[in-house]
Amino acid sequence: MPTGKQIRAARVLAGWDIKDLAPRAGLSVTAVQNIETGVVPKTSTIERIVRAFSGAGIEFTDNEGVRRRPQGVEIFEGQERFEEFTNFVYEQIKEHGGHICLSVTDERLFSKYRTNTIDYYERMKDLFNRGVIKSFRILANKSNFATKYTYSTYKWQPETTMAPTAFYTFADYLALISFEHSNPPYVLVIQSAALADSYRRAFEIAWAAGKEPPKTKGGKS
Repeated sequence: MPTGKQIRAARVLAGWDIKDLAPRAGLSVTAVQNIETGVVPKTSTIERIVRAFSGAGIEFTDNEGVRRRPQGVEIFEGQERFEEFTNFVYEQIKEHGGHICLSVTDERLFSKYRTNTIDYYERMKDLFNRGVIKSFRILANKSNFATKYTYSTYKWQPETTMAPTAFYTFADYLALISFEHSNPPYVLVIQSAALADSYRRAFEIAWAAGKEPPKTKGGKS
């Protein structure tokens, strides 16, 4: 959890004053001032602050550090950093919108490593309802294929012998994910419109060959 000192340092790095950070994090100016002077906030409040800075390309590091996220290529390793990756994806989609593609061998692994899956679903649903997300397609070998959050569209690929992996395309980014790693998940994020477009084209071919999702016990797909 970042400290008040880190938050102040992050504001300086971003070129923000408190009045810039407060609305971006959905907080009052007084709330931000209190946090920076040592008041311990709720976890959800800190998560909003972290997301605000993540959208500006700034992240918190160990030993009360702050840095700009490296441009071009970034690695997110382990469950704690997977939450950072999830926030990063959300902020990029929030800013750029468009069409999102996810190809995954077992979608249930995302829920295993996210700390708050319901919050993630609600945020994505909001972006879809506001027209920010134009489409969110998921091609999966394994999944629950059923959710009340109808912002996503599924197709199914019959089970294969592939390792538990995924790739994600959003904005000008390509994310390659391995859930089979010494410290999973291991996520390689590449900022490259050319690579993202190449994987989107491959996704389109696989999507066209995909099947309707299997029926669940409740009769829904």
